Amino acid sequence: MVRASQIAAVSDLHIVKPETERLSSVFCFLSSVFCILSFAFCLSGCDEPQDTAPIWEQVKIGDLAPYDGNKAQQPPATKTIDLAVHVFEVPADNIKKLDKIRKTFYVKPLRLRNYASFNADSFLVRFGQNERWQEIQDLLRAADAQRIANVSLMLPDAIAETVAVIGLDRPQSVFFTAADGSRQAANVGPGVLGLRIQAETIPGSRGLASVTAFPVFSLPTERAIPELDARAKMREFPFTTAAFGLNMGPGDFVYLGPKEYFSDQTALGGLFFSNPKGNLFFSQTKAPEFKPTVRVFLILCTGMNY
Repeated sequence: MVRASQIAAVSDLHIVKPETERLSSVFCFLSSVFCILSFAFCLSGCDEPQDTAPIWEQVKIGDLAPYDGNKAQQPPATKTIDLAVHVFEVPADNIKKLDKIRKTFYVKPLRLRNYASFNADSFLVRFGQNERWQEIQDLLRAADAQRIANVSLMLPDAIAETVAVIGLDRPQSVFFTAADGSRQAANVGPGVLGLRIQAETIPGSRGLASVTAFPVFSLPTERAIPELDARAKMREFPFTTAAFGLNMGPGDFVYLGPKEYFSDQTALGGLFFSNPKGNLFFSQTKAPEFKPTVRVFLILCTGMNY
């Protein structure tokens, strides 16, 4: 019995062993084939490396900058028109010396809101360009003009600024000529009478801006509270019948002054241009003396950012 079992066991072992060896041989054969194919693929399918520039020659300066995830995106640059407003005072008895400016400088390309009203209120405006900038300053100097203010404006597109001209310390009536030619009164004050200036870019005209200006009464300061600020703006009075406009580029300038001398401080032209209290003037041949004066303005375009 024992021998029979042993013979059977030995017989079973002889049957299993060859099968295992065959499986092992097959696995080894497949592995060898895979290695050969992989090697052949690499030889035939992979391109040879091409000559390239060193990596440090391909890096841009921006690639070296560290990334800042907290850095806010920069807003686009604001369009601005830069103006310099020079304010002069001229002795009232020298106003005839300003006639040469009226006669020799240009009316074009100026536009007036209402010519009759502008003229009736004694407003006068002329245009010049960079090559005549020194000439107009010489003419003002010949009339003994003294510079009393110099205001630099950086005007965002279509946003106005006001240059203060004279303060009104009490309520009063200011008479002006309406568009229909009638004489009307604006009840204003206390506050500031100023020159409001606005500039707008012109689509398709790089280097030019549409500039408008007119006298305006307004309260002296803006309110931080929107409701109060809106209420203050309701009390403004724009004298748009004395408005003028033109297209300006860098180097262009505008002369604004009175057509004649008015000392009446209830008339728009007299209040805006004249200073009856006067200013102190010096002379090489006379002692310093106070003289009534007239104000004149030079508005120069100094640059554009757009």
